[in-house]
Amino acid sequence: MVTARIFALALVSAVALIASAHGKLSYANYAVYRVDIATKEQLAVLQQLESLPNGYTFLDYPADVNMAVEVVVPPRQVLSMERLFLKHEMQHTLLTNNLQQILNKERPARRMAEGFGWDDYHTLEEIYAWIDDMVSQYGSVLSVETIGQTYEKRDMKVIKLSYKPGNQGIFIDANIHAREWITSASITWILNELLTSEDDRVRHIAENYDWYIVPVANPDGFAYTHSTERLWRKTRTPHNLLCYGTDPNRNFNHQWNNGGTSTTPCSDTYSGPAPESEVEVSNLTTFIRSIAGNVKLSLSIHSRGQYVLLPFGYNNAPRAHNYQDLMQIGQRASVDMYKLYNKPYRVGTTADVLYVASGISVDWAFAVAGIPLSYTFELRDQGEFGFILPAEQIVPNAEELLEAFVAMIDEATILGYM
Repeated sequence: MVTARIFALALVSAVALIASAHGKLSYANYAVYRVDIATKEQLAVLQQLESLPNGYTFLDYPADVNMAVEVVVPPRQVLSMERLFLKHEMQHTLLTNNLQQILNKERPARRMAEGFGWDDYHTLEEIYAWIDDMVSQYGSVLSVETIGQTYEKRDMKVIKLSYKPGNQGIFIDANIHAREWITSASITWILNELLTSEDDRVRHIAENYDWYIVPVANPDGFAYTHSTERLWRKTRTPHNLLCYGTDPNRNFNHQWNNGGTSTTPCSDTYSGPAPESEVEVSNLTTFIRSIAGNVKLSLSIHSRGQYVLLPFGYNNAPRAHNYQDLMQIGQRASVDMYKLYNKPYRVGTTADVLYVASGISVDWAFAVAGIPLSYTFELRDQGEFGFILPAEQIVPNAEELLEAFVAMIDEATILGYM
C-alpha cells in the first residue's frame, strides 16, 4: 500500500521531472545514501519508493532483505527522506551531499588530443564515426552492419572482426544499461587492441576467433545520458505521461518476470509489457540467433561492482549443466584480472553473488541461444565512484577486461569448448 507521504512526494516530483525534461539535469546538492535493508517492511517501502516518478534514482534495485542499495535524492527531498529513514528505522549512510562534485571528476577539463581516444568518454555519434573510420582502415578484416533501429530510430550496429574463415565466434554487447559508460569505452579500447596490439596473446585471440561486438546496445538511453540525465538506465519507450523506458536486461524471453523485476513502468527494473517488447532486445536476439550456431562465448559487459557472473539469475534457478566449467573459466578470468591492478572480481551465478534477476541476457544466451559459455561482467568499481567512473580509469579497466578475455579463451580451450 502506498503511504500518503510517498504518494505526495511522487506528485510534487512529477512536476519537477517534466520541467527538467528539456534540459540537462544538474546533480548539484543531490545526496547519495547507502541504505541497509533489514526487514521485509523496509524492503516493501523501498520497492514502492523505487517504482514511483518521484525524482529518486535507485542505483541498485531493492531486491531482498540483507542487502544495501544506493539512492540518489534531490535536494528538495532530503529532509523527507531522512524522516522516512527514521520512521522505518532504516540504517543509512550519507555518501555525498553533492553528487555533481563527483560528476565533475568523471571527464577531463579538456581532451588530451583531438579525435577519438580513451582519455574521455564519447557520444554515440562519436563512437559510430570512429567505427566507420576503423572499417575504412581495416576493411579486409573489419566490417559493420546495422541490425535494426531503436524506438527513436537510431541505428543499432554490430562490428565483425574476422581474419580468416572457419573461426569460432565470440559475441559481446556493451552499454545495454545506458548509464554504464565505462562498458562501451572499454570495449572500443579492446577492439582497437585486437586490431593493433603486437602482444602475441592478443594476436592469437584476435586472429583465431570471429568477434561480433555491439558497442552500444541501448543507443536511445545512451544518447539520453549524454543530453539530459546522466544516470538514466532504461530504453526510452514511453509508457505513460511520466514513465519512460523498459530495463532491456529484464526483457529477454527466458524466465521473464521470475524475480528481481518490477511490473511498474516507472521502475528502473521494469521488465516491459511482454518479453522482447523492446525493439532493441528483439534486434539483439534476432542477430544472436543468426550466429549462435558458431558462437561458443557470449559476454555482456556491465558496471559496477566487479563481478564475473554466470547463469542463472531467476528465482529458484537450478545450476547450469556445465556449472563447474563455467566457474573454472570465470575464476581463471578473475585471477588474471587481479594480477594486473589488484582489483578483485567475485565469480558466481547472478542469483548467488549479486541478486535475483530474470529475463536477463546471460540466461537467454545460455538457455535459448544455446551458447555454452555465457557471462556477464560487472566492471569497476566497488563504491567510490560507481557508475560515474573517472575517464582516467578507462584504460586500466579495459586492460583488466582484455586480460579476462585472454584467460577465458585459454581456459575454455583447455576444457575443450574452443
